[in-house]
Amino acid sequence: MSAASKQGRCLQSDLLPVYVLHALPEEEKNQLEAHIGACVECQRELQSLRPVVDAFRSWPAPILRPSRSLWEQLQTRIGEAVGEGLAPPERRAWREPEWEQVAPGISCKLLATDTTRDRVSMLVRLAPGTAYPPHRHAGTEELVLLDGELWIEDRLLHPGDYNRAEAGSADSRVWSETGCTCILITSPSDVIS
Repeated sequence: MSAASKQGRCLQSDLLPVYVLHALPEEEKNQLEAHIGACVECQRELQSLRPVVDAFRSWPAPILRPSRSLWEQLQTRIGEAVGEGLAPPERRAWREPEWEQVAPGISCKLLATDTTRDRVSMLVRLAPGTAYPPHRHAGTEELVLLDGELWIEDRLLHPGDYNRAEAGSADSRVWSETGCTCILITSPSDVIS
Protein backbone atom coordinates (compact mmCIF):
# COMPACT_ATOMS: atom_id res chain seq x y z
CA MET A 1 0.00 0.00 0.00
CA SER A 2 1.45 3.36 -0.99
CA ALA A 3 1.88 6.27 1.39
CA ALA A 4 -0.77 8.11 -0.61
CA SER A 5 -3.50 5.55 0.07
CA LYS A 6 -5.30 4.35 3.14
CA GLN A 7 -7.35 1.16 2.91
CA GLY A 8 -7.21 1.42 -0.90
CA ARG A 9 -8.41 5.04 -0.85
CA CYS A 10 -6.44 8.10 -2.02
CA LEU A 11 -5.68 10.40 0.93
CA GLN A 12 -6.09 13.45 -1.29
CA SER A 13 -9.77 12.56 -1.71
CA ASP A 14 -10.38 13.86 1.84
CA LEU A 15 -9.76 17.38 0.49
CA LEU A 16 -12.32 17.09 -2.33
CA PRO A 17 -15.40 18.20 -0.31
CA VAL A 18 -13.56 21.33 0.80
CA TYR A 19 -12.34 21.88 -2.77
CA VAL A 20 -15.80 21.73 -4.35
CA LEU A 21 -17.03 24.32 -1.82
CA HIS A 22 -14.19 26.64 -2.93
CA ALA A 23 -12.85 26.73 0.63
CA LEU A 24 -9.27 25.57 0.04
CA PRO A 25 -6.48 28.14 0.24
CA GLU A 26 -5.20 29.04 -3.24
CA GLU A 27 -1.88 27.17 -2.93
CA GLU A 28 -3.57 23.95 -1.79
CA LYS A 29 -6.24 24.35 -4.47
CA ASN A 30 -3.59 24.50 -7.20
CA GLN A 31 -1.78 21.44 -5.82
CA LEU A 32 -5.02 19.47 -5.55
CA GLU A 33 -6.09 20.39 -9.08
CA ALA A 34 -2.77 19.06 -10.40
CA HIS A 35 -3.32 15.85 -8.41
CA ILE A 36 -6.92 15.45 -9.64
CA GLY A 37 -5.69 15.60 -13.22
CA ALA A 38 -3.60 12.47 -12.61
CA CYS A 39 -5.79 10.53 -10.14
CA VAL A 40 -8.72 8.57 -11.57
CA GLU A 41 -10.04 7.81 -8.07
CA CYS A 42 -10.22 11.51 -7.16
CA GLN A 43 -11.85 12.29 -10.52
CA ARG A 44 -14.60 9.72 -9.76
CA GLU A 45 -15.03 11.08 -6.21
CA LEU A 46 -15.29 14.62 -7.56
CA GLN A 47 -18.00 13.56 -10.02
CA SER A 48 -19.98 11.92 -7.19
CA LEU A 49 -19.84 15.19 -5.18
CA ARG A 50 -21.19 17.38 -8.01
CA PRO A 51 -24.92 16.62 -7.37
CA VAL A 52 -24.48 17.45 -3.68
CA VAL A 53 -22.74 20.73 -4.45
CA ASP A 54 -25.35 21.62 -7.08
CA ALA A 55 -28.01 21.25 -4.36
CA PHE A 56 -26.15 23.93 -2.33
CA ARG A 57 -26.10 26.49 -5.18
CA SER A 58 -29.08 28.40 -3.78
CA TRP A 59 -27.47 28.74 -0.33
CA PRO A 60 -25.65 31.98 0.52
CA ALA A 61 -21.91 31.49 -0.11
CA PRO A 62 -20.73 32.66 3.38
CA ILE A 63 -22.60 29.75 4.99
CA LEU A 64 -20.59 27.28 2.95
CA ARG A 65 -17.14 28.82 3.51
CA PRO A 66 -15.43 28.56 6.89
CA SER A 67 -14.12 31.74 8.44
CA ARG A 68 -10.36 32.23 8.52
CA SER A 69 -10.22 31.53 12.28
CA LEU A 70 -12.27 28.33 11.88
CA TRP A 71 -9.99 27.23 9.03
CA GLU A 72 -6.90 27.83 11.21
CA GLN A 73 -8.44 25.88 14.12
CA LEU A 74 -9.22 23.00 11.77
CA GLN A 75 -5.65 22.95 10.44
CA THR A 76 -4.27 22.92 13.99
CA ARG A 77 -6.56 20.04 15.06
CA ILE A 78 -5.68 18.00 11.97
CA GLY A 79 -1.98 18.64 12.62
CA GLU A 80 -2.33 17.47 16.24
CA ALA A 81 -4.25 14.37 15.15
CA VAL A 82 -1.51 13.25 12.76
CA GLY A 83 1.29 14.28 15.11
CA GLU A 84 2.48 17.23 13.08
CA GLY A 85 2.22 20.87 13.93
CA LEU A 86 0.50 22.15 10.80
CA ALA A 87 0.49 25.89 10.62
CA PRO A 88 -1.62 27.96 8.27
CA PRO A 89 0.33 29.39 5.36
CA GLU A 90 1.84 32.78 6.02
CA ARG A 91 -0.35 35.47 4.55
CA ARG A 92 1.23 38.41 2.79
CA ALA A 93 0.04 41.73 4.11
CA TRP A 94 -1.35 44.23 1.64
CA ARG A 95 1.06 47.08 1.05
CA GLU A 96 -0.54 50.39 0.34
CA PRO A 97 0.93 52.12 -2.71
CA GLU A 98 2.85 55.32 -2.08
CA TRP A 99 1.56 58.75 -3.04
CA GLU A 100 3.55 60.21 -5.92
CA GLN A 101 3.63 63.94 -6.63
CA VAL A 102 3.03 64.23 -10.38
CA ALA A 103 2.79 68.04 -10.57
CA PRO A 104 2.82 70.90 -8.04
CA GLY A 105 -0.18 70.34 -5.76
CA ILE A 106 -1.24 67.09 -7.49
CA SER A 107 -0.48 63.66 -6.01
CA CYS A 108 -1.56 60.23 -7.26
CA LYS A 109 -1.64 56.77 -5.75
CA LEU A 110 -1.84 54.14 -8.50
CA LEU A 111 -4.17 51.29 -7.51
CA ALA A 112 -4.42 49.20 -10.68
CA THR A 113 -3.32 49.20 -14.31
CA ASP A 114 -5.03 47.38 -17.18
CA THR A 115 -2.76 47.80 -20.20
CA THR A 116 -5.03 45.65 -22.38
CA ARG A 117 -7.96 48.05 -21.91
CA ASP A 118 -5.72 51.15 -21.55
CA ARG A 119 -7.16 51.91 -18.09
CA VAL A 120 -5.76 52.96 -14.74
CA SER A 121 -7.44 53.24 -11.35
CA MET A 122 -5.94 55.68 -8.90
CA LEU A 123 -6.51 58.00 -6.00
CA VAL A 124 -5.85 61.63 -6.91
CA ARG A 125 -5.29 64.40 -4.39
CA LEU A 126 -5.35 68.10 -5.24
CA ALA A 127 -3.97 70.58 -2.71
CA PRO A 128 -6.11 73.65 -1.91
CA GLY A 129 -6.10 76.16 -4.76
CA THR A 130 -4.76 73.64 -7.31
CA ALA A 131 -5.96 73.28 -10.90
CA TYR A 132 -5.60 70.15 -13.01
CA PRO A 133 -4.31 70.95 -16.51
CA PRO A 134 -6.79 71.03 -19.41
CA HIS A 135 -7.00 67.61 -21.06
CA ARG A 136 -8.82 65.49 -23.66
CA HIS A 137 -10.08 62.05 -22.61
CA ALA A 138 -8.64 59.14 -24.61
CA GLY A 139 -11.22 56.81 -23.03
CA THR A 140 -14.15 56.98 -20.64
CA GLU A 141 -13.23 58.68 -17.38
CA GLU A 142 -15.04 57.98 -14.12
CA LEU A 143 -14.47 60.00 -10.96
CA VAL A 144 -15.92 59.67 -7.44
CA LEU A 145 -15.11 62.49 -5.03
CA LEU A 146 -14.13 61.22 -1.59
CA ASP A 147 -13.17 64.39 0.25
CA GLY A 148 -13.26 68.16 -0.28
CA GLU A 149 -14.81 69.99 -3.23
CA LEU A 150 -13.90 69.79 -6.92
CA TRP A 151 -15.00 71.99 -9.78
CA ILE A 152 -15.21 70.40 -13.25
CA GLU A 153 -16.05 73.21 -15.66
CA ASP A 154 -19.12 74.84 -14.00
CA ARG A 155 -20.17 71.81 -11.90
CA LEU A 156 -19.22 71.71 -8.20
CA LEU A 157 -18.74 68.16 -6.83
CA HIS A 158 -19.07 67.23 -3.15
CA PRO A 159 -18.01 64.00 -1.36
CA GLY A 160 -19.89 61.05 -2.86
CA ASP A 161 -20.58 62.79 -6.19
CA TYR A 162 -19.82 60.93 -9.44
CA ASN A 163 -18.64 62.37 -12.75
CA ARG A 164 -18.36 60.55 -16.08
CA ALA A 165 -16.66 61.93 -19.18
CA GLU A 166 -16.84 60.13 -22.51
CA ALA A 167 -13.87 59.37 -24.77
CA GLY A 168 -13.03 62.36 -26.95
CA SER A 169 -14.53 64.91 -24.56
CA ALA A 170 -12.33 67.54 -22.95
CA ASP A 171 -12.07 69.32 -19.61
CA SER A 172 -10.64 72.83 -19.84
CA ARG A 173 -11.12 73.79 -16.18
CA VAL A 174 -10.76 71.35 -13.25
CA TRP A 175 -9.74 72.81 -9.87
CA SER A 176 -10.26 72.67 -6.13
CA GLU A 177 -10.43 75.67 -3.83
CA THR A 178 -10.56 73.47 -0.70
CA GLY A 179 -8.33 70.61 -1.80
CA CYS A 180 -9.83 67.20 -2.53
CA THR A 181 -9.27 63.47 -2.89
CA CYS A 182 -11.01 61.34 -5.52
CA ILE A 183 -11.03 57.92 -7.10
CA LEU A 184 -10.24 58.25 -10.80
CA ILE A 185 -10.60 55.51 -13.41
CA THR A 186 -9.32 56.75 -16.73
CA SER A 187 -7.01 56.18 -19.67
CA PRO A 188 -3.31 56.86 -19.16
CA SER A 189 -3.35 58.07 -22.78
CA ASP A 190 -5.33 61.27 -22.04
CA VAL A 191 -3.84 64.23 -23.88
CA ILE A 192 -2.78 67.07 -21.57
CA SER A 193 -3.03 70.51 -23.25
